[in-house]
Amino acid sequence: MIRSPSCGVLRTLSSSISHSCRAIAAPVTGQRFFSSESDESLKYDLVVVGGGPAGLSAAIRAKQLDSSLSVCILEKGSEIGAHILSGNIFEPRALDELLPDWREQKPGWAQTPVTHDDFVYLPTAKHAIKSPILPSAMSNDGNYIISLGDLCRWMSQKAEEEGVEVYPGFAVSEDPVIDDKGRMVGVRIRDQGIAKDGHHKPNYEPGVKIYGRQVILAEGARGSLSLATVNRYNLRAGRCPPKYSLGVKEVWQVDPKMSMPGHVTHTVGYPLDYFTYGGGFIYHMNNNLVHLGFVTGLGYTNTNRSPYMELQKYKTHSMLKELLDGGKCVGYGARVINTGGYQSLPSVSFPGGMLIGDAAGFLNAQKIKGTHTAMKTGMLAAEAAVADINDGAEEGHGVRNIHPAFKTGLFSGLGYGAFWLMSKGREPWTFKWSKDDAARTKKASKCREIEYPKADGNTGYRRGCRQLVKSKLTFELLDQLPLTGVDHEPDQPSHLKIKPGMEEVPKKFCVDAMLGNLWAVNPAD
Repeated sequence: MIRSPSCGVLRTLSSSISHSCRAIAAPVTGQRFFSSESDESLKYDLVVVGGGPAGLSAAIRAKQLDSSLSVCILEKGSEIGAHILSGNIFEPRALDELLPDWREQKPGWAQTPVTHDDFVYLPTAKHAIKSPILPSAMSNDGNYIISLGDLCRWMSQKAEEEGVEVYPGFAVSEDPVIDDKGRMVGVRIRDQGIAKDGHHKPNYEPGVKIYGRQVILAEGARGSLSLATVNRYNLRAGRCPPKYSLGVKEVWQVDPKMSMPGHVTHTVGYPLDYFTYGGGFIYHMNNNLVHLGFVTGLGYTNTNRSPYMELQKYKTHSMLKELLDGGKCVGYGARVINTGGYQSLPSVSFPGGMLIGDAAGFLNAQKIKGTHTAMKTGMLAAEAAVADINDGAEEGHGVRNIHPAFKTGLFSGLGYGAFWLMSKGREPWTFKWSKDDAARTKKASKCREIEYPKADGNTGYRRGCRQLVKSKLTFELLDQLPLTGVDHEPDQPSHLKIKPGMEEVPKKFCVDAMLGNLWAVNPAD
């Protein structure tokens, strides 16, 4: 069974075997135990951090290869899928390899096959130009429109059937267990029951150590332990700085007359300017549900830009307004997307473990898909073959120049995409960059103000304004947080902390230079 989210549960589960195991000094395959009377811990053959598609695939594959291995998954969400942003075009080829008979099981998450694709350029808020030719990379023939959270919950059940122990509700610390040779030999569960001011609440539970012969990090983009590991082992040496985008998404219940299950639309253009990377998506599912969203590259230059408000402005386009008229927003979410591609992939192996999926950055930017590559890297990592993992990056190498080509503008990027149809990624050059996204953002004094729609759908939004009207089309960010499904204790410590020695940065940089535009940061992320 999936374990409940409490460090006390780990101790309860282990206490029944502690007396017989405390005398054991070395790991025993298939068995968990305390390492000593004073240092409470559990030991596994394989520890997977992160219960997304990559981590679940790694755990399942490991048990398929050797059912006697002890494998556990540590997931920070209250349940598997809780921190997965739903709404996804799923390419099933990795799942075909991992669980070949999955179609015969007719899982509930795979009920909406893609039936139609559109690629649309939005030059203004009122016009839309549909491409007469669909780029091959945008074709979704054989793919499914799914809830990624539902897929993960289904995969979690399959993992449990294989004998994997799944522990949701356990966030790991960025401070892993390192032996005297510098090898990562385990992770630390964060202490539970700590108040916002740092004092221990009555339900305080110290975090335990989870040892593993191998540790696989599948935290997704910018996971705290993954970032610390990349820095600890200098895994980005010789690579380009990472690049990120922020995807903001809403789920709408639309008028049945507007519902087209299986219909997929991707857009470029409005509301972004020519030099800002990004675009929108509209996915029609069953039951009159539509997943729509907007992805904004975080390398934008205008400090006034808000990825959240770009989605609100996107919905004011005539095409979106017609679709959503009479509908209701029933869900909201946001997530960081690792879009650096092949050039910024770190070394994926380190002493004691590996990085997989979006923790490393295995996204196909041309297809706008990463689930199938994340799953494949998880499977390869489970086979403990770094050479195979590098082979798994070939897809990323073939499209390595697509994202960087947009640096000089939308049409140059689209033009390079047309060239790719001939080169298929075999061009002898590789575009590179030396600055990270933040270095591109200009000071507020050099940026024009961006006009965003009010919460009631009228134009004229300004930073700091609050709307009291009930929104129908466009919304205030804080008003949508209840729709995320993410629940936090009101007095828990903040996970965003200022690093020592950088206490003056928020005022000097964010307030003085950027006019306090932390308002644009998405608290749902």
